[in-house]
Amino acid sequence: MNKQKKVVACALGECVHVAGVVNFLRLAEQAGWRTIFLGPAVPMEKAISRAEEENADLLAISYRLTPETGERLLAQFAENADHLREKGMRFAFGGTPPVAERVKKLGFFDIVFDGSGTYEDTLAFLRGETAMAQQEDYYPQSTIERIQWKAPYPLLRHHFGLPTMADTLIGVEKIANAKMLDVISLGIDQDAQANFFHQERQNARKTGAGGVPVRSAQDYKDLYQASRHGNYPLMRTYSGTDDFLELAAMYIDTINIAWPAIPLFWFNQMDGRGPWDLAGSIREHQKVMAFYGERGIPLEVNEPHHWGMRDAPDVIFIVSAYLSAYNARAYGVRDYIAQMMFNSPPGTSDAMDLAKMSAALELCTALENEQFHIWRQTRTGLLSYPLEENAARAHLAASVYLQMTLKPHIMHVVGHTEAHHAATADDIIDACQMARRAIENALKGQPDMLQDPQVIERKEKLIQEAKITLKAINNAAKKDCSDPFTDADCLAEMVTSGILDAPHLKNNPFAAGTIETRIINGACEVVDKHGSKISESQRLEQYL
Repeated sequence: MNKQKKVVACALGECVHVAGVVNFLRLAEQAGWRTIFLGPAVPMEKAISRAEEENADLLAISYRLTPETGERLLAQFAENADHLREKGMRFAFGGTPPVAERVKKLGFFDIVFDGSGTYEDTLAFLRGETAMAQQEDYYPQSTIERIQWKAPYPLLRHHFGLPTMADTLIGVEKIANAKMLDVISLGIDQDAQANFFHQERQNARKTGAGGVPVRSAQDYKDLYQASRHGNYPLMRTYSGTDDFLELAAMYIDTINIAWPAIPLFWFNQMDGRGPWDLAGSIREHQKVMAFYGERGIPLEVNEPHHWGMRDAPDVIFIVSAYLSAYNARAYGVRDYIAQMMFNSPPGTSDAMDLAKMSAALELCTALENEQFHIWRQTRTGLLSYPLEENAARAHLAASVYLQMTLKPHIMHVVGHTEAHHAATADDIIDACQMARRAIENALKGQPDMLQDPQVIERKEKLIQEAKITLKAINNAAKKDCSDPFTDADCLAEMVTSGILDAPHLKNNPFAAGTIETRIINGACEVVDKHGSKISESQRLEQYL
């Protein structure tokens, strides 16, 4: 059996700042070390003697005061502790950048932390993997392995795609080298999504509209190669709005796609983003689910937030989340990524957001079995960002902290610039730094907001309402429909009839568009023509 490594740590001399030391020891415990904390303002002699008494493998010290004083103190420390270094003990230092810069010149410490590194860098040192951390095979290159490797921290994902290939290539490499992001979601332009295999349909005037103008498999390979730096992030991209299976095969071959995000009811004629009618696109999306399921690649159905962004009531958001997971399981997906977009519609309160998401999760997790596992992914609402930059930064951090209540495996960071412009590489790095701090704060001991009585009450009410909607779908299905939750014609009819509906679908040839909603006490509710809240039993009375 391997002996458990031991680290002794403290703030040295007159320094009383120990927050960094405590954080370091938390990571050391996570890496399997036994930790001994001596506290603040520890005399040099005591730190050295205690490390010797404990036969420590590592002595970690911090000093965050005047650089000149620190340099003298640390030089003396190095001289007095040199005999322990000769015996094999290792030494780590943490401090402010000005102090750290001087300490590095001493050449005594095995590692010097100045606050600019990531927790992955710290863990690599503690695991004895610092040199390995410069290599691609150190960072897991499949989604589930990377989730498990990074736990309890969630993977960070962000969209990125600029109007030219050249700028996007430079940006991808910069993001990778910053080691802030685990998953680069390529934002590709609309022509690439709809017309990649149809040059005759492409419009040169729209090149770069909405993202990077990829036009060949080699473009994707080049973008992937640009990410082979830093922390070697995973890569993924949009599933497209036509030629779904051809795109899927290319994504596997060119960017080793981490996971696809496939809708159920969208990316077709109903939302104006693709050539397929509603029922036809549902069938095509189900084929793509099966394609990825056969290959053991995780899959996300990016469905519920499309309803939420169109002001659908909370109950329809939840029902669509359940139908998404249900279809993924039915078509052979083994690792399902359940996406939950907060702040959508934007007027939703934090308490009602948590209730909605926890209700959706409770319904979906009932589908789990040995062949079907759910991984939680959260994100900030696309339409929720204020324009003013400081307010947007505050919104990002607050939303990420709230999302941590659900203990997500993946945090889809939506940059604070969303209301103003598509994120640049620098914007993404900034956004990830803010998200990381909010995540770290939550992991230190976040209160369990899911135990709030109003959250519990609302969650239970939403589950009851969602079950009524699902019953209405079952009852409304034609007799020859074997499973109304997967039959494409039946699902399309649920939208056409208005069982599944959203205010923004008014005058849409594929939908009823008759439902009305309002934000009432922080929740998105169905209302009648007088603005009064109505239940699903009332709304769907004819199907019950």
